[in-house]
Amino acid sequence: MRHRVAKKKLGRPHSHRKALLRNLVREVFEHGSIMTTTVKAKAAQPVVERLITFAKKGGVHERRMINRWLNDRKLTNKVVDEIAKNYVDVPGGYTRVIKVGSRRGDGAEMAILELVKREGG
Repeated sequence: MRHRVAKKKLGRPHSHRKALLRNLVREVFEHGSIMTTTVKAKAAQPVVERLITFAKKGGVHERRMINRWLNDRKLTNKVVDEIAKNYVDVPGGYTRVIKVGSRRGDGAEMAILELVKREGG
């Protein structure tokens, strides 16, 4: 039975799944958007949202929590100092998943996970 199944396992062991999500999140913050499968995009979306919420607070503890996921000080500073500034007055919904069709090789449903552009902040 599927009672209380919290998240998708993506057909991978825990360590591989964590590394995959970490890489996806890092790429979203570096490039602004990524193209991946729909399931992976939906799995990475809450992590990106949570890290932006941490970044909006901007304290030392929040920077350490973000760095725990990204493992890159420069990227952590970019998230806190640049990306979070765009979402100061926004209570959530920092990302969107746009479905773009199927991949030619294996027919996997593809999607774009991107940061929503906000002006000002």
